[in-house]
Amino acid sequence: MKITVLGAGAWGTALARMLAARNNEVTLWDYFPETIEAIRQSGRNERYLPGIELPAGLVAEPDAARAVAGAELVVVASVSRGFRKATECLRDFTGVVVSVTKGIEFETGHTMSDILEENSPRARIVAMSGPTLAMEVARGVPTAIVAASEDEAAAQIVQALFHSPAFRVYTSTDIHGVELGGALKNVIAIGAGVCDGLGFGDNSKAALVTRAIAEMRRLGVACGAQADTFTGLSGLGDLMVTCFSRLSRNRGFGERLGKGEKAEAIVASMTAVAEGYPTARSARELARRHKVETPIMEEVYAMLYDGKDVRQAVQDLTARESKAED
Repeated sequence: MKITVLGAGAWGTALARMLAARNNEVTLWDYFPETIEAIRQSGRNERYLPGIELPAGLVAEPDAARAVAGAELVVVASVSRGFRKATECLRDFTGVVVSVTKGIEFETGHTMSDILEENSPRARIVAMSGPTLAMEVARGVPTAIVAASEDEAAAQIVQALFHSPAFRVYTSTDIHGVELGGALKNVIAIGAGVCDGLGFGDNSKAALVTRAIAEMRRLGVACGAQADTFTGLSGLGDLMVTCFSRLSRNRGFGERLGKGEKAEAIVASMTAVAEGYPTARSARELARRHKVETPIMEEVYAMLYDGKDVRQAVQDLTARESKAED
């Protein structure tokens, strides 16, 4: 199959590598021409996947129009804040478009598939999400993920394309639930990192993760998602790996915050986007729009955007009025 991957960050590069290694004709594009040129020169993406060799047949293309010309399937792995612009080249595309980006557009509350419906109205849209650390996927570590679409046949096409013994793909029809799980867990992971930065133990993080699932589910259902989705791979599964892994950018962001660094300084120092940072702002707006209580995400927002002291945020969260578990 002729496939184009838009976005040469760690995740886009890992998926392009996987697909090219399976004898697909794969073209990789990125917004930054220097990233593409570095891949062309070295056969690697050292900035995002150091030490990982890319297949010789993988084409790195700096021009978006040329990259998508003739493609049968497009994978969009752009950062969420650049997603709308990155997909403008898909206006006339009629194949399958797979979003693997985890985020919520602040101005509209749209998920990435909502943006694709506007930018690529003739395409068949699928969202793929789950507990998938890019470096582990690039190294062939066994992984499971879910491909979701209201078009079940399109989800099955994506399942057949990506599925392998080391990369198990399930399908779902709850595309917005899958997307919201993938986006919201990044906000929670920053909170989990704060726990690490403050030197808290496993009890604290387990409590945070468990209560976060209830919070994510509550907001997701208010947005029209299915409750059960949030106990699946794109909810609980992705939340666990992002909150506990040392490879998680969002958890690492939170750890630095918990140790006293300022959010703006952390953002400025990172070579790759921690999606939980912009998503905290989007999630807060979405929760307010739907009148849903999201206390964990509210405190993460306050730490990131209001400069709230991290210990005060934890105290305010744990001092909330007692209630029955939901």
